[in-house]
Amino acid sequence: MINPHIAAMAAYEPGFQPPAGQRTLKLNANENPYPPSPLVMDALRGITERELRLYPDADCAELRRELAALHGVDERNVLIGSGSDELIALLFGAFLSAGDTVAMPYPTFTRYESVAAMHGVRCRYVPTRDDYSVDAEALLASGAKALVLVNPNAPTGLLLPPSAMADIVARFAGLVVVDEAYLDFAGEDGEEAWSVTELLNRHHNLLVLRTFSKSYALCGARVGYGIGGETLIAAMHKCRGSYNVNTVSQQLALAACRDRSHMLRSADAVRRTRIRFAAQLCRLGFDVVGPSQTNFLLCRPPGGRATAICAELAARGIYVRHFDAPRLADMLRISIGTDAEMDEVLAALEVLVS
Repeated sequence: MINPHIAAMAAYEPGFQPPAGQRTLKLNANENPYPPSPLVMDALRGITERELRLYPDADCAELRRELAALHGVDERNVLIGSGSDELIALLFGAFLSAGDTVAMPYPTFTRYESVAAMHGVRCRYVPTRDDYSVDAEALLASGAKALVLVNPNAPTGLLLPPSAMADIVARFAGLVVVDEAYLDFAGEDGEEAWSVTELLNRHHNLLVLRTFSKSYALCGARVGYGIGGETLIAAMHKCRGSYNVNTVSQQLALAACRDRSHMLRSADAVRRTRIRFAAQLCRLGFDVVGPSQTNFLLCRPPGGRATAICAELAARGIYVRHFDAPRLADMLRISIGTDAEMDEVLAALEVLVS
């Protein structure tokens, strides 16, 4: 009854969700520790029975216009999805068939591997170098039909520079998917990081994915968006559900988008805390992969005791992420919270590694 390739695949495992009502420090899902814009909360308070009773705008027209203006593209170049998860599923459905191969660095965001398996698409991992940096030449030589690059990468936090990204997009003949979920946390204080969206006018094989979950602090609203050539976006549009993003989520994302300065301030705060926390981890003897350009750090505890330390932190109500996977089993991924929250983590780690 179940398709053999579905029966054989491993399910994607999101970060552990602590029980509701329990006092915890949740640093295992890369959520923003700061609230969304006040405009978002105003929009939420303005929701009436009408928004719940009627179907949403199927085309997310107002949000698409706002995002098109933000990124300097036409509305026809933007597609809204129910989080990046839906967009990932749409791109596999629209552009890849069973037996095709998609290449991506290892390690990276494993949701792509899960969706590839659902579609019978082979996932070819190209190992990152010893320092976890992406081997661009090896990716280009993979022979795959499509490339996926999470930039900055997860779970390493490393960012491929603009020159490398431009070279990959220019030289690869197939589809290049660039997931910029964490890009707002990159760069310097007060300055936005360079985005591969600047290459869209020259390269029609490029699809860029962004999300409101991370820097905009809207994980619970589940809104993501794709930017690409009109032909690519039109193909994905055909595959989506009729009303794939609800009215409330559309309005919250629109409000967040209209207060980008608030998002940038919270991203700056996360960036400063990340730098300070990384230095403190090094002081404790952790081997920190970096420099991270995201809202998390990948680090190896002294002696590689990642499994034990993860469990001991959880016993104290502090949840971080551990991956039982090659090249990651002796490491922890720790999301960046407020300064006070990270001080609490450091206090616990001081005891655990002493």
